[in-house]
Amino acid sequence: MEQRSFDLVVIGAGPAGLAGAIAAAIFGRKVALIERERALGGALINTGTLPSKTLRETALALSGLRTRNLHGVDLSLRRTVRVADFLHHERAVKRSTRADAEERLARLGVERFTGMARFIARDVVEVAPPKGRRGAPIRLRGRMVLIATGSRPSQPKEFPFGHPRVWDSDRILDLERLPERLAVIGAGVIGSEYASTFDALGCEVHVVDGRESLLPFLDGEIAQRLQSAMERLGVRFHWKERVVACKAPPRGPIRLALTSGATLAVDAVLVAAGRRAAVDGLGLEAAGLAVNERGVLEVDASYRTRVRGICAAGDVVGPPSLASVGAEQARVAVAAAFGGLFKKEIAPLFPSGIYTIPKVGAVGATEEALKEQGVDYVVGRSEYAKNARGAIVGDRAGMLKLLFRRRDLKLLGVHMVGEQATELVHVGMMTLVGGGGAAELQRACFNVPTLSNLYKDAAYRAQIARDLPDVARRVARGRF
Repeated sequence: MEQRSFDLVVIGAGPAGLAGAIAAAIFGRKVALIERERALGGALINTGTLPSKTLRETALALSGLRTRNLHGVDLSLRRTVRVADFLHHERAVKRSTRADAEERLARLGVERFTGMARFIARDVVEVAPPKGRRGAPIRLRGRMVLIATGSRPSQPKEFPFGHPRVWDSDRILDLERLPERLAVIGAGVIGSEYASTFDALGCEVHVVDGRESLLPFLDGEIAQRLQSAMERLGVRFHWKERVVACKAPPRGPIRLALTSGATLAVDAVLVAAGRRAAVDGLGLEAAGLAVNERGVLEVDASYRTRVRGICAAGDVVGPPSLASVGAEQARVAVAAAFGGLFKKEIAPLFPSGIYTIPKVGAVGATEEALKEQGVDYVVGRSEYAKNARGAIVGDRAGMLKLLFRRRDLKLLGVHMVGEQATELVHVGMMTLVGGGGAAELQRACFNVPTLSNLYKDAAYRAQIARDLPDVARRVARGRF
């Protein structure tokens, strides 16, 4: 059997795998990249992040939602939306992004191998041809091995996933036509994003979740504002409910039996019940590795596993399970192994970007966390409706919420819901990374009219709340 040697063998060509392979190649290392699918990019490009976000933007354009709050303007397309209308752009974005990744790997000399990878030894990975393709396995020896195989959707046994109208989040875009009524099982990030997108496309959307509120890891005020906005759009939430049975005939309604005894009849079901690390079939035991009780690989601060020469990054090492974080983790691991004088670390702040309608951006401490920790804090809020740019774009529900330590107005948390929230949150993140606070935001000059100017307004409002409580009360009553 043929065997070849490399400085780095990367298993998985998602965001973490691609970032690690490219970083090592830039350092002049000989790199092999293994991917079981023919297409590069993993869930980021092919089934998750980019497709869902592209679909969201297309839904907003086709539905006219972005124009409905502009006085006297309604540019909604007055025709039936076909699946081809909104998938065309999604597929074009995937093709373009994959082509860019392929071109960069080729330019850097990264060797690609398509097939199923499994460890034969600590430093040897065997690559078998994909199912249905002929060819002999090949063995790759790596001075270092990076496991970046990502995650797969969980598939609860209650649902018949072979049915053409029962989907998980990796298969949702295989749909042939838009359902009139869609049930989304799970009100996590993925479920919430798709629920609001399909609602914008004109579907009647029902979200079923066993909890009692939306996205509990968010600041509570922001989560409630998001839920209210989604409900105004038409999304219907069924809280404290689980699906105990799913009857899905070849034709006609799919009937979901809920724990309360209620029945929900829909045309299609999206199950967004979490994801699990994709390590099945990797032969981890041959490398001396095992997953922990949470089903993920344990790593140190440089993303090295307990086995010398093997590191891991991305969803296989657990939360926060963000494409951006996975890519940074892989770069840290490669820099530690091959970087020489180049050292890299990740700031311990991971911004969340949730592509619901409206969007949510968050970084740092929530108000609930500060209360639990006994931190004395002050809040500065700024409403989109009172911002000139917010009025221009017609966003009347958006809000920026900043949390500051009371004694010195150091910024502790940034939370926002509304137009461009996933972009604007980075202004707050950089302030947090630099250890800044209200003084820096007040000193900065933001263009007008922009949504960025919300930061200055919120910072001033926080200082007024701390230093001029009487004025703050008059502001709250609209008398200032």
